[in-house]
Amino acid sequence: MATQNQFTEQLTGNISINAHQKRLIGTVPKVGIRPVIDGRRKGVRESLEEQTMEMARTAAAFISENVLHTNGKPVECVIADRCIGGVAEAAMAAQKFEKEGVGVSLTVTPCWCYGSETMDMHPWYPKAIWGFNGSERPGAVYLAATKAAHDQKGLPVFSIYGSEVQDAGDKSIPDDVQHKILEFVKAGLALAEIRGKSYLSIGSVSMGIVGSMIQEDFFEDFLGMRCEAVDMTELVRRTNEEIYDKKEYDEAMKWVREKCKEGEDNNPQEIQLSREEKDENWETVVKMTIIIRDLMVGNPKLDEIGYEEEALGHNAIASGFQGQRQWTDHFPNGDFSEAILNSSFDWNGIREPFIVATENDTLNGVCMLLGHQLTNTAPIFGDIRTYWSPEAVKRVTGHQLNKKASGGMIHFLNSGSASLDGTGRHKKNGKSVIKPWWQITEEEAENCLEATRWCPANLEYFRGGGYSSQFLTEGEMPVTLTRINLIKGIGPVLQIAEGYTVDIPEAVHDVLNKRTDPAWPTTWFVPNVTGQGAFRSVYAVMNNWGSNHGVLSYGHVGDSFITLASMLRIPVSMHNVPEERIFRPSAWAAFGTADLESADYRACRNFGPLFGKGC
Repeated sequence: MATQNQFTEQLTGNISINAHQKRLIGTVPKVGIRPVIDGRRKGVRESLEEQTMEMARTAAAFISENVLHTNGKPVECVIADRCIGGVAEAAMAAQKFEKEGVGVSLTVTPCWCYGSETMDMHPWYPKAIWGFNGSERPGAVYLAATKAAHDQKGLPVFSIYGSEVQDAGDKSIPDDVQHKILEFVKAGLALAEIRGKSYLSIGSVSMGIVGSMIQEDFFEDFLGMRCEAVDMTELVRRTNEEIYDKKEYDEAMKWVREKCKEGEDNNPQEIQLSREEKDENWETVVKMTIIIRDLMVGNPKLDEIGYEEEALGHNAIASGFQGQRQWTDHFPNGDFSEAILNSSFDWNGIREPFIVATENDTLNGVCMLLGHQLTNTAPIFGDIRTYWSPEAVKRVTGHQLNKKASGGMIHFLNSGSASLDGTGRHKKNGKSVIKPWWQITEEEAENCLEATRWCPANLEYFRGGGYSSQFLTEGEMPVTLTRINLIKGIGPVLQIAEGYTVDIPEAVHDVLNKRTDPAWPTTWFVPNVTGQGAFRSVYAVMNNWGSNHGVLSYGHVGDSFITLASMLRIPVSMHNVPEERIFRPSAWAAFGTADLESADYRACRNFGPLFGKGC
């Protein structure tokens, strides 16, 4: 979500800011607003027409002013042509919504209406009802009656009801209602946006990592996505046959030579590559980057050089590159390609990140995708590498961890494919942030590049060479760590840990970092601990994490992930989000209110995967 719409197409110095682009095939989802009314004529309905339609217009304006798509374009709302007083008008609204490309449905009403006759029966739209809290007419009664109908029919709905009574003529949206509308809309649009798009596996299973064993049923049934796959030899074919835009390649190489500073070669002197070999590696990884992007979303330039099929791409909203080991034992690794594509800028300027999962970890790729959809920012892929206790840090470095890191910290590190936005060089009021791409300035993009060194790859791991990004995240930023795991007998489960990136003295970092691979990017992460369960300590969070990988999304957005997970019917196995911030469909209360975690599991199992019902 964002509250500004800043588009420019002009060149700003060396890095241009791209206008919003529609990369993928499919309708950009809109929000449908359904003004529902008491259908009784000759006085009742007529007295409510203007108030009800005005409520719809107010909700639509609020949403369009406050929610942007990931490409930076404002979300459009579609209001039913007339108030809905019965089934015929409900059908008219449904027909209009289908024609207009609606993907999320919000019903609004200030009064009593006929529940099952006016409710939204669409099988997979995320649905919410805002019942006006007023004393003149019983909008709350309609809300309660209709959510009961939704629950009985197996069509869960989000209930939105303000905590304070409003006067009938009050056109404002109370703060608590605003928050729930935004949470619902952001999550609903994320679901609608990914539906029908592809996840592209480039290669297959990496080093036995189970997340790279793509499970098509999960993508199809829970996410509504399709799975595409190409062998990594496709990169060889396109490189050898020059199936890429040569003009773009020349511009990219010029940009790389100017902007991408080569880092220290930590390989033993006797096995280091020659300068000529390193230069060849640069040429290869730049071509790989262009080709991976073209495989995802296509490129009309390829049609111009006689490759019509290749020009189409795979309509992939996310992808993963296997790399290890069949590729990296012979060719340069994918770290540069993944890092640049995942970032908000490259030689074409400042633009929306692409989502590319290291080692083709499809489950981490999904968390990257969902985090990007919810925040409009670039996610950070990494290993949950090491838990450093205060005692261990003191023993190794002599430094006593303090402030947010006083209970220990997690070394979030990977082989060099993290987005450069993760350097923490975007600034707001002097503090580190990660911005949506359209808010990033030329100076901030330059600073991210300046903070990054591209170290020749560790040849013990990557025999074919390549370059790994090396940086240290700067600043204390609020972030949310997520991971989806597949559990036999249960299905997908989501883990969430809100926390902060933390700064430690550079000398302390150097000592700790040199105990692993110092050529890789580091983020020091501290989850918010509660003293209970999996969040009783920083160590407990790492000990309960379900995989070696995780994704950092900017902001404390665990509540948004929980809302989206409930729509997708994915239970949350651990989180540290306060209960007052949790927003799920009203039906979840029927599965228990004392233990919300267990109730979430039962509700998700009961209603089943959203797209696994033959819809």
